[in-house]
Amino acid sequence: MNTPLPPSEALPLAGLAGELRISVGKLMRRMREQVHPNDLTSSQKSVLLRLDRDGPATVSALARAESVRPQSMRVTVATLETLGAVSGEPDPTDGRQTLIALTPAFRQALQANRAAKDDWLFRAVHAQLSEAEQAELASAVKLLQRLAEFQEPPRS
Repeated sequence: MNTPLPPSEALPLAGLAGELRISVGKLMRRMREQVHPNDLTSSQKSVLLRLDRDGPATVSALARAESVRPQSMRVTVATLETLGAVSGEPDPTDGRQTLIALTPAFRQALQANRAAKDDWLFRAVHAQLSEAEQAELASAVKLLQRLAEFQEPPRS
């Protein structure tokens, strides 16, 4: 699939890519509007989502996963602890390490946040799309998932 496209095909595909980027961006902004704004940085959000998805982790493991220095991750984690979003517990397998995890209160807020977004999206799909369009959207979601998983092949 890495063969060059003829110009007659490349231009429409480039236009489609631009329209897709704009539409997905608008949709993401609308979904963000459904919850209360917060002052979290993108790196703080990334750490919180990683902890939610992968479970408790050490500061070192978080730093590796986020491609930052451990010192920088310690600052991020300390801020999140101050906000009550994460807490640390001794690692049961290595008492010298501390496992960072989401607090129950933050996990509950995160679930409420997702529920608000899901509810808005459900109402939007129900109100804006016919049953046939909803079926098209279901097919499109699978395509979007494939696009999200795309990785460039290594260059030699």
